[in-house]
Amino acid sequence: MLLFIISEVMLFGAFFTAYFFIRVVNGDQWFPVDGAELPKLIAGFNTAVLVSSSFTMHWALEGARNENRNAMRVGLLTTFLLGLTFLTVQVNEYVHLGFAPHDNAQATIFYGLTGLHGAHVFVGLTLLSFATIRAFRGHFSAKEHPRVEVPRHLLALRRHHVDLRVLDGLPPLGPC
Repeated sequence: MLLFIISEVMLFGAFFTAYFFIRVVNGDQWFPVDGAELPKLIAGFNTAVLVSSSFTMHWALEGARNENRNAMRVGLLTTFLLGLTFLTVQVNEYVHLGFAPHDNAQATIFYGLTGLHGAHVFVGLTLLSFATIRAFRGHFSAKEHPRVEVPRHLLALRRHHVDLRVLDGLPPLGPC
């Protein structure tokens, strides 16, 4: 698991390095170009969805640890629905952005970074769907719930990704 997390940090680190390098090189002609503007309100909404999903996942895990099956089920289902909302908003935002990956280097990095993040969310949703189905079938207990924690770790990684963007003063998440 540690090697997986290190590889993820390196992968996103490479994208962020390219993103910031292009930002420095282009100076005043920074992204987006040609009058297109990143929708900050939608990015803020998506950030709120991501942060909320961390809380609902924590709620589900605490429910599993305390033998509260209803809290676990509702927490997992709510987290899944929040993740699905996030991906739906991201796809809708991609359709309406006004630029494409082939337009310039900034757009390529932007779509690469946010698309990779969206792919991670999709994988997390897939794992979360399995955990949710198993929770509704009664497969988890206070002593047997480690597979509920896997999607939780993915959510924690996503949350730290959000924190890094906010600390840099970038819009919270673009469509990622």
